[in-house]
Amino acid sequence: MTTLTKTKWFLPAFCVGLGAAVFAAQWIGGDARSGLISFAALAVVGLLILLGGRSETVRGLRGDARDERFRTMDIHAMAIAGVALVVTLIVVWLVELARGHDGSPYGQLLAVGGLAYLAAIAFIRWRG
Repeated sequence: MTTLTKTKWFLPAFCVGLGAAVFAAQWIGGDARSGLISFAALAVVGLLILLGGRSETVRGLRGDARDERFRTMDIHAMAIAGVALVVTLIVVWLVELARGHDGSPYGQLLAVGGLAYLAAIAFIRWRG
């Protein structure tokens, strides 16, 4: 899998595939027009990533120019994104509870995230 994700084609193809999935979901939901707009937006992002080959940042994101420095930046960026997502989930979960609802689906997402974190810590500790 790692050699697949290190090619310059993986991320653009992923964008197009995700765009197709979003289009299908919106079409099934009765909004094919919005689905086409979503597909077009994701296809354009994929095209920009594919054609941005001279940019070191784009090549690093794409995976075909990854080095130790970019891997470290990627890990830090993922950690920041994870913290932002967890804080957002906690806030919307609390808002839902304050409205008298059961907090779904935010509580379940927080549980999955917490369990995944604990499993990752245990695995990393066991491996290292």
